[in-house]
Amino acid sequence: MLLKLAWRNLWRQKRRTILTACALALALILSLVMRSTQEGSYANNIENSARFSTGLIQLQDPNFAETQSIDDLLPQSDAFIDIAKQLPDVERVLPRIESFSLAAAADKSKGVMVLGVMPELEDDYSGITSKLVAGRFLKQDDKQVLIGQGLAEYFELTVGDEIVLYGQGYRGQTAAGLYTIKGILHFPVSGLDNQLVYMPLPLAQTLFSTNKQVTAWVLHTKNLSQIEQTVNRLKQVYSEQGKAAGFTDKVNVRDWKALSPEMAQQIAMDKAGGIFMMYLLYGVVGFGLFATILMMTLERQREFGVMLATGLLRPKLLALVMLESGFISLLGIVFGLLVATPILVWFNLHPIQLTGETAQLMLDMGWEPIIPMMLAPWLFIDQILIVLVLMLLCLIYPLWRVYHLDLVTALKGGDHAH
Repeated sequence: MLLKLAWRNLWRQKRRTILTACALALALILSLVMRSTQEGSYANNIENSARFSTGLIQLQDPNFAETQSIDDLLPQSDAFIDIAKQLPDVERVLPRIESFSLAAAADKSKGVMVLGVMPELEDDYSGITSKLVAGRFLKQDDKQVLIGQGLAEYFELTVGDEIVLYGQGYRGQTAAGLYTIKGILHFPVSGLDNQLVYMPLPLAQTLFSTNKQVTAWVLHTKNLSQIEQTVNRLKQVYSEQGKAAGFTDKVNVRDWKALSPEMAQQIAMDKAGGIFMMYLLYGVVGFGLFATILMMTLERQREFGVMLATGLLRPKLLALVMLESGFISLLGIVFGLLVATPILVWFNLHPIQLTGETAQLMLDMGWEPIIPMMLAPWLFIDQILIVLVLMLLCLIYPLWRVYHLDLVTALKGGDHAH
């Protein structure tokens, strides 16, 4: 009965009902598009950045994060990494050695970062061969190295020249070698371009005398949104199964936020700004909604008075007002979803293509020049809940007015009638 009465009451003022529902729908559409674009861009940037630097997750020795020392290593063995591979969300595993040396050529020297990788696995993961500007890419059994273009220019070296690496190896051993340059890579990030020496993992293990050990295992997951659960699961399985395999307390699981705190901070700040704008939008819509609901209650005081005088209980009257407001919210949500969903699906399947200098900059960094939109149930659920909470907040004062309605005054048309 109340449902039928509330639905009929809505259409006594069709224009007001439709305008209020459209305002809610517009807020829902704008917030969904904004949040979907933000989250899609974040996910795309995190994936791209992970492929060219840290990966989404790394397994490291517990001391490596602080010391960055070649002495804090993990085993490069199937027994060790098979524990991680058994997790269904782990898609790729790549062993790496990352350390520092003094590089020298002719009468110049400079500190460099030495990265030992499995060339074919890394190229399959990040497409690193696209950064090659001279020479050829590495093979696993090569005794040669690749260097950054900035480093090559500093030493005035080219393909076929030799470079000396000298540093500290595992447990204080001397790490020294003379290597032929097989190719030159160009990285848009000057820190990599001016410092990176890229070599096959077996050659790096020989240089640093680490034997079958690595500084990190890089893991890539299938689902970025589940990365926190994967990290927790990795900690659990290495705690449970590592004891039997002799790896107890030897593994530190770090996700991309811990590996790239600057990027995580930038995303957090940008996300906070987007959420602030979203709530500002809802605030503007909320004031309009509040005014509409308050007007609906004030101008109907005589009607409410008659209903109470004929025996309607006050809780049922409150329920009637809530149902009317709920129907308006429902209409706004349905309108909003009907318009927003096709937009989000289209731009998820056909991401916005960047052009000009912005696109070239992203291409240089190895990233796709696109802005994809994310499609995730939690994005929709969040916005719908916000609309419902907004409606409840807007109802508090009008409901209080209705509950404390003076029957005699209401039958005369209410306070505003005098």
